[in-house]
Amino acid sequence: MNTTRSLLTTLGLPAGAGDPPRSSTQRFDDGTQYRIEIPSVEGPDAFEAVLEEAERHDVRVRRISQGSGIMLLTDAEITRMGELGRQHDVEVCLFTGPRAGWDTGIQASTPSGKALGASLRGAEQLVYGIEDVRRGCDLGLRSVLVADLGQLWVLARMKESGDLPADLVLKVSVSLAVANPATARVLADLGATTLNLPVDLPVADIAAIRSAVSIPLDIYIEGPDDFGAPVRYYELPGIVRVAAPVYAKFTVRNAPSIYPSGQHLQKVAIDTARERVRRAAIGVAMIRRHYPEAIGP
Repeated sequence: MNTTRSLLTTLGLPAGAGDPPRSSTQRFDDGTQYRIEIPSVEGPDAFEAVLEEAERHDVRVRRISQGSGIMLLTDAEITRMGELGRQHDVEVCLFTGPRAGWDTGIQASTPSGKALGASLRGAEQLVYGIEDVRRGCDLGLRSVLVADLGQLWVLARMKESGDLPADLVLKVSVSLAVANPATARVLADLGATTLNLPVDLPVADIAAIRSAVSIPLDIYIEGPDDFGAPVRYYELPGIVRVAAPVYAKFTVRNAPSIYPSGQHLQKVAIDTARERVRRAAIGVAMIRRHYPEAIGP
């Protein structure tokens, strides 16, 4: 395999996972190695609950993300979430919509075809997905969650042309698999500004991806049930060491699905948002205990 490993090296990619994984020397702009992200924050009420719990647990949350999509929030809700984010210096990242899994097609609902589910199905859905981002940006949004390769390319070109804000964060969703260093490089070259990795990548493979790209990595420490729900708290200090700059994400295992969310699921959305912050507090304590020199928020 030496020829293949040498070829990868000439392309600026790691020759393999490496043993042991190397510590990352890269950092966020403020010098920190890790930040906390709370996912599935479905609306301003859930966001306010996150802020309350973060203060109670002394956890500095730097990003919240949402899964139901921009199209299922009112203008007032998007505006309020943006205001809360600016007041508390929290990045607000909303998912683009619609997506194939909620469309009329059948493939996305089949066992073999469900990988299509988060993509934009057809030319019209691509138009809708871009319109979703335009609307969000008009309301002050500056971070979107993207799960379609073509949409990522278009949005990045729109940033370059001035049709979208130059500071718009394009966050690749866990639904768009970034499972190896070459894929990470391709997505970064297309315009991604932060990459969500699969929930089950070993630490060595996370380190290999870090060596291929400089943009932040987003990693679930406790994953959602529909993605396998790993619980990786004891791995978190090692993940921070090799993956910096990294967003540590905390969802809640054994929780009901809330996508798409709304008033009918408001209580569970708020309760699970609060519990995610408690889980994040456990994770931060783990870092402080086992990697006390780590620079956090």
